[in-house]
Amino acid sequence: MARKVIIDCDPGIDDAVALALALFDPRLEVLAVTACAGTVDAERATANVVSLVERLDPPKIPRIGVAIDPEGAAVSNGTFLHGDDGLGNVNWDPVSRQHGITSDKLIEKELRANPGEVTLVCNGPLTGVSKALGRDAGLAELIDRVVICGGSLDLRGNETALAEFNMHFDPKAAEHIFQSATTKSLITLEISDALQFGWELVEQIPPSYTKVGGVLEQILPHYFRTSRRELGRETISLQAVMPILMLVEPMLAEWVKMAGKVETSGNLTRGATVFDRRPQPEWRANMEVAFNLDVSAARDAFFQSLKYAAQIL
Repeated sequence: MARKVIIDCDPGIDDAVALALALFDPRLEVLAVTACAGTVDAERATANVVSLVERLDPPKIPRIGVAIDPEGAAVSNGTFLHGDDGLGNVNWDPVSRQHGITSDKLIEKELRANPGEVTLVCNGPLTGVSKALGRDAGLAELIDRVVICGGSLDLRGNETALAEFNMHFDPKAAEHIFQSATTKSLITLEISDALQFGWELVEQIPPSYTKVGGVLEQILPHYFRTSRRELGRETISLQAVMPILMLVEPMLAEWVKMAGKVETSGNLTRGATVFDRRPQPEWRANMEVAFNLDVSAARDAFFQSLKYAAQIL
């Protein structure tokens, strides 16, 4: 049976690639795609989710959740890499204007309809998931697993010197989920950065006459250009893709139980993920963390999943 998932994301070019894989993979049943602010603001994130689902047009259309802005102004975004619209400046506007349910309420609704069966894939800041569990802590018991893409094991950031972007954007929400009574799997920056793609990826995406190829050929080149210009890198990592690959191929990495927290207030350390790695840890383990990615197998898993997507014209 296909694994039921909700994908919470802030598209984001890497999120667009992740959706292209997940929506066509027969091993996954995407019940909903819930938008969150992060790479772009809440309104744009919602529009991007709707636009991507419309253009990808998967065999089964997921429900879509409307993003909400976190309390207080956002401290950053990802437009310098992903474009002003988050999707390489293609400036897609949704064909349909949904007056939908907010992401947190849709998460709650799907969890109640499928108790114990749904994996939450969190590819952006944890604002919506935190709000859902904050309204009803009992929801934690209805979640099969929360897969979190974010944080850093060794205090190496991509937003600040110490913090990964998703954790830094809404650290209070992240810490809430870290300490929640859920089964959690964390895929850190070290793991997602281990899988790198060069320009050959653009040459290997499905043909433009396929739905997935038509979307990816418009947005991926922008990511390569900005990574070269802004980061001095000739390769890209697709952070949001890693949870999708891990779900369909769970043996791609080793998993170690650890105790982790998120710094919520420090001027220099906001959003830093801290783990108790002392010989005799005093904190209680609250998640499993991915280690030692099999990069070759992960690359094979990526292209296998992409192959499923390429079959839909």
